[in-house]
Amino acid sequence: MSQRSDLRRRRATLESEWSRWVPRMRTAGPKPSGSGTLRHDVTESWERSLSSVDPARDSAPVADGGAVHQRWSGSPLRRPVDDLADELRSIAEDAGFVTAVTDASGTILWTCGGRTMRRRAERVNFAPGGRWDEPAMGTNALSLALRTGRPSSVFSAEHLVAALHGWVCYCAPVHGPDGEVLGVLDMSTTWDRSNPLAMSTVRSLVATIEAQLRAEPPPGTLRSPKPVRLTCLGAGQAVREDVPLPLPPRQLEILTLLALDPDGFSPDRLREALYGDRTVTASTFKAEISHLRRALDGGVTTRRYALTTPVSCDAAEVLCALERGDAETALRLYRGPLLPRSAAPGIEAWRTHLEVAVRQAVLASTRPEHALRYGERAPYDTEVHEHALRLLDQRDTRRAIAVGRLAAALRD
Repeated sequence: MSQRSDLRRRRATLESEWSRWVPRMRTAGPKPSGSGTLRHDVTESWERSLSSVDPARDSAPVADGGAVHQRWSGSPLRRPVDDLADELRSIAEDAGFVTAVTDASGTILWTCGGRTMRRRAERVNFAPGGRWDEPAMGTNALSLALRTGRPSSVFSAEHLVAALHGWVCYCAPVHGPDGEVLGVLDMSTTWDRSNPLAMSTVRSLVATIEAQLRAEPPPGTLRSPKPVRLTCLGAGQAVREDVPLPLPPRQLEILTLLALDPDGFSPDRLREALYGDRTVTASTFKAEISHLRRALDGGVTTRRYALTTPVSCDAAEVLCALERGDAETALRLYRGPLLPRSAAPGIEAWRTHLEVAVRQAVLASTRPEHALRYGERAPYDTEVHEHALRLLDQRDTRRAIAVGRLAAALRD
């Protein structure tokens, strides 16, 4: 069955469920038994919304008479969004989406997209000045993301308002350096263009916006944070302006985790990544964060832990090289396991991920020098040595190296 047929069937099922649930909810009658099709967060939002939103309404209400220019001019999101505007427009136009940015109240401040999609969006006031918070417009991706602080998608009749049943929306909240939600980024299109990859695109764009927000100094701040170079492959060291930072192993682990995950960590998630099931007091954990924050001149946010100091990291650069298919650069930068002496669960997970990703890039490469170079660090990896031999010409003198390594690996 084609993807379009699957989407059509899913939409029809949701329309049927919407018709069963929503009228009974409006009259405070008993809920019909669920079929498992409806998500719990959707039905909960329907119940909350029905006290203020008529499912038959045809468009979003207007905030401040639709005049949001001043709000957008003063929004902390304006500069990073302006920097990304060309990319946002290109993605929206190429994929047939309309993209919107809201403030923390759910009021749309900025949109872009192709002419056709923007006209469709304007019919339901998915445009600057439109209010899309839950009390104003019921269940939608923007309202769920604002309520939960997490990415959200809403497909067709999962929307409470029937006028939105022709849409699918993908949304993620934008957090400021202090962890507060500043607004959301939403990409919406017609239901028949639903694509699970759209959510990863939204999350990636939001991560870029949040990174720019962290890099910007607060108003009135004259001093720019000094960049840090973090080496964590094969060893562990942080350097700022050619001067090593005296960070103990635990703080190097924290810095590495924050550098590899620019979205940041909740306290519970970071604590688990560092200690796993070990019993560690909250004061000990917070002390480690405080010491790192002081070493970085305050370069770690509170509430949600993320870096505000620019940190370049060799492990992150390896991952970027692999993502763009550049095995040569990845191998040049990959000098060994991530923080090899660390037993922190989060570091161990990243270590395994990097090792597997680099090895797979070597085995996928058609250049024998990649297998030979990796084979130096993996003397017992017979598959890599065999791969090198397959790629090397019979007259290539380097075959002796691969043969010797393979023989030693098989012997041991």
